[in-house]
Amino acid sequence: MRQVIYSMMVTLDGYIAAPNEGLEWGNVDEELHRFANDQERQMGGHLYGRRMYEVMTFWSTPAPDSPSAPDYIREYAQIWRAIPKVVFSRTLDKVEGNARLVRDDVAGEVMKLKAQPGGDLVVGGAGLAASFAQLGLIDEYQLFIHPVILGRGKRMFAEVDRVSNLRLVDTHRFSSGVMFLRYALAPDG
Repeated sequence: MRQVIYSMMVTLDGYIAAPNEGLEWGNVDEELHRFANDQERQMGGHLYGRRMYEVMTFWSTPAPDSPSAPDYIREYAQIWRAIPKVVFSRTLDKVEGNARLVRDDVAGEVMKLKAQPGGDLVVGGAGLAASFAQLGLIDEYQLFIHPVILGRGKRMFAEVDRVSNLRLVDTHRFSSGVMFLRYALAPDG
């Protein structure tokens, strides 16, 4: 069965965006981007809420394909475009590219996706991930912890009325000081 993974870039104090929704605090250098590209190649689908979908549509624009863009940026755009996306939203009228829109029955849709063959599924966005966590749908958490303290902004983890016990299964330290931590649900999770 496919796994659902919540993977995000996050500050040391738990924020995924500055108060203005800015991401300037992130240090996504070539080493980190190539690591992310390698992970992305293995994924079978992206699960987005409206806001994360709108942010990520940048990768469908011509900007990442510019000849002046580094090869690892152009590579990520190609990988991202090829991966199927499911957008959970009651406010969007349509989605484009390799995406489809789901309005209701989040849990049922995710369980159907998990039962299909293919690579794991990545949930993007704090709001949708909180809904998934509340429903017990997240199997793994992958954090790219940046050595930055923002003090305020958008938190990676919204309030959830469910305890999830985790076990550390992988780590990676980047030369930039970013730490990758991969946690899976513990057997009693």
